[in-house]
Amino acid sequence: MLENEKNEPAVAADKILKDAVKETLEIVLEVVEPNEIGEHLGYRADGERLLTHFFAANKAGYQGWHWAVTVSRVPRARRVTVSEIDLLPGKGALLAPEWVPWEERLRPSDVSPSDVLPYRQEDSRLTLIRDSKYGSDEPPLSRVRTLSQEGIDTARTRWHRRSRAKVNKTDSKSTCASCGFLVALRSELGDSFGVCSNEWSGHDGRLVPLTYACGAHSETDVQETGSQWNVVPPRVNELDLEIISDL
Repeated sequence: MLENEKNEPAVAADKILKDAVKETLEIVLEVVEPNEIGEHLGYRADGERLLTHFFAANKAGYQGWHWAVTVSRVPRARRVTVSEIDLLPGKGALLAPEWVPWEERLRPSDVSPSDVLPYRQEDSRLTLIRDSKYGSDEPPLSRVRTLSQEGIDTARTRWHRRSRAKVNKTDSKSTCASCGFLVALRSELGDSFGVCSNEWSGHDGRLVPLTYACGAHSETDVQETGSQWNVVPPRVNELDLEIISDL
C-alpha cells in the first residue's frame, strides 16, 4: 500500500474497491494502450468508498511515472466506477524544467537589433526620471524612466568585467580621464566610464573606463630615440681616380 500523499489521517480502505484491481485495469485499458501500463503498485484510500490504485507506467519518455486510477462506488453497490485516470510523477521521475515565461528566460545575447522586447512595467533596473536626482530631462532627451541605483550598479559591474577582458598592455602612463578625445557620460556612471572618440584608437566609439590607457592619448608623444645603427661618415679614395676625358 502506498503512503497517504496528502498527509491526512488514514482512512479505512473500502474492501470492494481495494480488491477490484482486475476490474479497474480492464476499464483503464479502454483508454490506455496495453503496453503503456504495467504491474499494480498498490493503492491509497482517499475517503469513504473512494480509493486510488497505482500502476507502473511503461509509456516511453515517462521513466519513474505511474498511473493513478481513482475508483468509487455508490452505497450498497458492488459495481466499481472509475472516476479519474492520471499519469503522475513518482520520486526520481524525469520531469520537464520548471516553466519560465519567455520575457524572463530571454537573455541579452538572444536579441538582435531588429527584435522588439516586451514592455516591462516593473523593472528594477529603472526608475521614473522624476524620482531620480535629475528630476527631468533637457532637450534632446525626453525620457520617462532612467537608471535606478540597481541599474547603475549592475551596469558598472558588467562594464568593468568587459573592459578588464579587453585591456591591452601599453607603456603609456596617461589614462582616459585626462584624454581630450574622451566623451563624458551624463550619469553616475560618468565617474567610471566614458566614450572614446579618437579614430586612431582601437576603441573609437566604444565605452572605456577612465583608468584605461592607450598610445593614442591626446597628450602623449613618441619619445625621441637615436638610431639603432652607428652612422659612419662617407669616405672617398682620391688616390685612385681615373680621368675619363679632358674638357
